[in-house]
Amino acid sequence: MQNVIKEGWLTFKSIFIGMGVTMRHLFSPSVTELYPEEKIELPKGVRAKLYVNIDDCIGCNLCARACPVNCIDIETVMATSDVDLGKTSTGNPKRFWLTRFNIDMAKCMYCDLCVPPCPTDCIYMVPEYEYSEFDRTNLVYHFSNLQPAMVAEVKEKAEKEAEEKRRKKEEEKKKKEEEKKKKEMQAKNELADNSDEKNDSSKPEKGD
Repeated sequence: MQNVIKEGWLTFKSIFIGMGVTMRHLFSPSVTELYPEEKIELPKGVRAKLYVNIDDCIGCNLCARACPVNCIDIETVMATSDVDLGKTSTGNPKRFWLTRFNIDMAKCMYCDLCVPPCPTDCIYMVPEYEYSEFDRTNLVYHFSNLQPAMVAEVKEKAEKEAEEKRRKKEEEKKKKEEEKKKKEMQAKNELADNSDEKNDSSKPEKGD
């Protein structure tokens, strides 16, 4: 019997507490924001949307490695020797063409783990949250500023230069092997000549 009375009292107590909260808010001024006409001010350091200043990116791929959900897709091509890509605003030299730098915000978990590793501070969160889409493919943001024709040209030049470097490296390796074989043959010939001279000097003369 005591348990029934206790449970009944707890039930009515919880109802009175809930109704008390309701009554307090019923007679207090409204705090409803009339969005989108009225927008609240976002707090400092809010995580809303990733942005990349592509001019300061050096293609180090550290942000993509740090991302736990693989929402960052980067493709780089080594710049050829006849091209100077300059430096970033932080003074870091740029050695790669950024042929692809995509961020899929549909996958992003807003953890901010990709921001601290960046050596040039080119990737960061911006206070923008109004980017809803009906098609999820529209949530993939492309930050590379290279046109498809330029990408094809860059890749072709890079492949030709890499092939030329490989050919020169193989030629140098072959040349070193030939020089090594030549030295070994010379050493063998010298050894054979020395052996013949010793044999000749060890033979007794006819007048003895």
